[in-house]
Amino acid sequence: MAFLGILMLQTRFPRLPGDVGHPATWRMPVRRAVVAGASPQRVVRERSAGLLQPFIDTARTLVDDGAAAITTSCGFLALFQHELQAALPVPVWTSSLLQLAELAPLRPGVITVDAQALSADHLRAAGAAPDTPVEGLAPGCSLQRTLLDDLPTLDERAAQADAVDAARRLLRRHPGLGALVLECTNLPPHAEAIRQATGLPVHDLTTFVHQRWAALRLS
Repeated sequence: MAFLGILMLQTRFPRLPGDVGHPATWRMPVRRAVVAGASPQRVVRERSAGLLQPFIDTARTLVDDGAAAITTSCGFLALFQHELQAALPVPVWTSSLLQLAELAPLRPGVITVDAQALSADHLRAAGAAPDTPVEGLAPGCSLQRTLLDDLPTLDERAAQADAVDAARRLLRRHPGLGALVLECTNLPPHAEAIRQATGLPVHDLTTFVHQRWAALRLS
């Protein structure tokens, strides 16, 4: 049976339903493979330096085992979109940022784990406008610390508040946005709270991958 291969960062923080790494998130069969050395700090703040080949090698192993498509557990891996796709014979969907171009008529904005680390290079690699509005989790907030410092516990209430606060800041800075895209694959558990707080459609990697998988007509 065809399955979705997920390239996972090497992490220990808890993953809630809706997170890419939680088994209840997906409607198709999935298989995860951890990329050794791919810590949140290396991928987000060090721009995945030296990690391209480990990601390619891990993805090839998943494809050899039967993966019909590949995705990842971090939106910052949009930087590797073209290289991974060129190296693999199956569709590669590295990041929720890949849907920004098709959402452009709605004037979308991005919520990210770290606004200082998400650069125009990431947006260009995803085929998006480099001036797309971006807002990050508040530096040093509970959720950002849990994710980037890879802490073993997660305060769910604080995490939801941090995610909603980021969305509200984005809309204060950029009124008139018509959609939100969650870069971080750990934010989808809070998507409904963000929708309720903003009144806007919220897109993330899980919704994107489910749509693309359905188009493959494999299951």
